[in-house]
This record gives sequence, structure tokens and C-alpha cells, in this order.
Amino acid sequence: MNVARRLLIGALLTAPALATAQGPKLSVPYTLDTLPNGLTVIVHEDHAVPIVTVNIWFHVGSGDEKPGRTGFAHLFEHLMFMGSQHAEYPSFDRLLEAAGANNNASTGNDVTDYYESGPSSALPLMLWLDADRMGWLTPTMDKPKVDLQRDVVKNERRQSVENRPYGLVEDHLPQAIYPAGHPYSWSVIGSMADLSAASVEDVKDFFRRYYAPNNATLVVAGDVKNAEVRALVKKYFTDIPRGPAITRPVPAPYVVRDTAMTLEDRVQLPQLQLVWHTVKEWAPDDAALDIAAAVLAGSRTSRLNQALVYSSNATATNVRARQDSKRLDGDFSITATARRGLGLDTLRAVIDATVKQLAADGPTARELQQAKNGYESQFLRRLENGRGVADQLNHYFYLNGKPDSFQADLDRYRAVTAADVKRVLKKYLEANRVMVSVVPIGKPELAAKKVIAQ
Repeated sequence: MNVARRLLIGALLTAPALATAQGPKLSVPYTLDTLPNGLTVIVHEDHAVPIVTVNIWFHVGSGDEKPGRTGFAHLFEHLMFMGSQHAEYPSFDRLLEAAGANNNASTGNDVTDYYESGPSSALPLMLWLDADRMGWLTPTMDKPKVDLQRDVVKNERRQSVENRPYGLVEDHLPQAIYPAGHPYSWSVIGSMADLSAASVEDVKDFFRRYYAPNNATLVVAGDVKNAEVRALVKKYFTDIPRGPAITRPVPAPYVVRDTAMTLEDRVQLPQLQLVWHTVKEWAPDDAALDIAAAVLAGSRTSRLNQALVYSSNATATNVRARQDSKRLDGDFSITATARRGLGLDTLRAVIDATVKQLAADGPTARELQQAKNGYESQFLRRLENGRGVADQLNHYFYLNGKPDSFQADLDRYRAVTAADVKRVLKKYLEANRVMVSVVPIGKPELAAKKVIAQ
């Protein structure tokens, strides 16, 4: 039985709902080394099944872009699969598939994450392919490849933003909740104009700066031997040169301007989104805000679901709440879609009253425990396979330099009290906010008309 599954079963058996038992301590053993070129290597051995995951985080996301040059991080997520000097396109996918492995990638505000997962026998292949595209991608990068993937990203943008119901919010909200020039004040996918303006040399410069070994962390987790992994990594990655040192300025503190925005879109039902500026990940109030979001809208029995969706006079088809904590900053959002024929001021009034009541009285003991149980269950599910463990090791290392922060992370949520929930709601959700109404074309009267003073 692997480490993650032992942790999951042990915790579930020893920490039943509403009990005080906290279960066994979570610990994921690892070794950490750094090559002379700056590449950090983390290895976690788990010999339960002959499976291995290779997970590389390049510490670059949309937050590292510049106004007028957005979308590069996401564009590179695609270009990294277009062939390198010794593994021409489409060798990357074909070789891995032939070995029984799979792979994918994702781009966020702060990092771009690549992984391969498959039989342990495929580890040398995985590492060789990753090393080749880290060290020898630019010799094969030409205008046809860039243009092809530029068009793919543009089409993805059309599907996920321009032609998706309520997708326009992704373009307009970041610049409303974050000030001009803030790393999170534009969308991850970038703008059409910026993608069109990117030259091949612009793209290569971005790669040379951010896709260097000293800006990456490589995690290998699964049925492997630490010494063998270290030997393979040294063999394939040592010759890749170190890149330039990267300094990232910390955004200055700011106050959100109370804002009401109306977007007309090809939708049938109006949708309201309320957003407040909060805190970054692992900040003292981060966990309490997550728990507050769960109490508000984390289940069918949560406060906003009962008030808006499942009451006898239901006014919404759905509602969700989320604390979005990132490396540098964070925001809290509540999103609700109105039933046909109803205006968004109706939803806003219910949301405001529900948040105000929870901030005044705090959650009940049962609400608080249910929110914690829900979080803990999701947390443990992420550790059921090697890919989840590898990704989490990388995540913790990037956040605080301590890959095995599993128990410390879980303890943050277990420590949240009803008083903490009340405090963070008063502190953050009774402050200025951005209110976005998305309404059917030609129906501006359905928008929430004004921002009510908190």
C-alpha cells in the first residue's frame, strides 16, 4: 500500500466526522539536491506499484509577463511539446505513449507545470525528453511552429473566453480587482493583440530567461531508487547552462476601488460575481477564508445554497464561493446565476444579508466541522496517486522551501475557529469590492445597479 493511500485510510479511520481525533501525522519522505546549474531535484520513493511521475515546475506564469506582452507563459506550455533538437516533433508524445506513459501541462499566474506519469521503466525516457526540451528547444523553434501554436492558443481563447458563456469576466475582472501593472491584472491566457504581436525572437528571449534550470524544480515520485534518479538527472541535465538570475518585485499594498461593472453577453441567464481583495497563499488568514467559502457555498446545505438555490422561493440556479490564494496576492469571490426573469439586485441583496449574518454570528459547530471535513477529504484525495504527491511536493517547495509541508498545511485548517471565520468575513468582505453583472444582450436593466456600502 503506498504512502498516500496509507495516509488517506488512516486519517479517515481515525478522524470521523465531528470527532476530535486528528489521525496520524502526515509525512512524505524525500531527498533534495541542487545541481551546479541550479536545478533543484526532489525524489520521493514509493514502491507500492511500479509507477513513477516526473513533475517539473518552471517558476514562470502569466504574472511574469509584461503589459503588451501577455500570453507568453501559456504559449510556451504548447511550444514545449513541438519538438526539441534531439526529439523532433511529434517524438515527445509518440515515445511516451509507446512506453505506456501519459503527459500534460498547465499554466497559472505563478508557475507552468509539466508532468509525465507511467511505468517505472519509462523513467530514463521521461527525464531525457524533459532535459532535451529544457536545454535544446530554441534551435528548433522557428516561425511556422510559433505561428501554429499561436493559432492554437488563440482558438483556445475563443473557446474558453470569447465564445464561452460568462467568459468575458476573465478579461475584465483581473484589471478591476488588481491595479494597473500588478502581475495578476491580466488573464493567464493573454490577449489576442499581444499574441499576434509576439515575434519569434520575443518568444526565444522569454524561454532563455525563464526556462532555465535555476528557475525550475524537478520532482520524481514513485517506484524509483534515489541513487538511480540522481545519476539519471546528472547525466541528462548537467550540461544545460544556468540562466540569468530572476528578481521579482513585490507588489505594493493597495485598496480596491468600489466598482460596479455590467457586461452584455450571449447568455440566457444573468450572473453576478462579487470579488474582494484578500491575502496570498499561506498567509495567516488564508485557511480561514477557505473555510468561510465552504460554509457559504461548499455544499448543498451551505448558507448561500440554502438561501438562493434550495429555498422555497429560490432565486438562483447555482452559487459558489472561492478564496483564490496565489503566491503574491489573493481574492475572494462569490458567483451566483439568477433564475430566468430575475434581476441581479435580488441575488445581491440575499448574498449581502447572508454574509452579514455569518460575520455577525459565526458558523455553528456543525457547519465549521463540515467545512473542515470537506477540506480534509479533498486534501487527502489529492494524495491518492503519485502524480498528486509529486505535484504537492513541488507546490510546497515553491511556496516555502519545505516539500514535506503536508501536516503543517492540514494543521492550518484544523486550527480554524468560528471566531476566525467571523473575523475574516468582517475584515475582508465588509470592505470595497468589485461587482460584475453579466446579462443577456439588450437586457442591461437586469444588472445589479449599484454597490451597496458595507
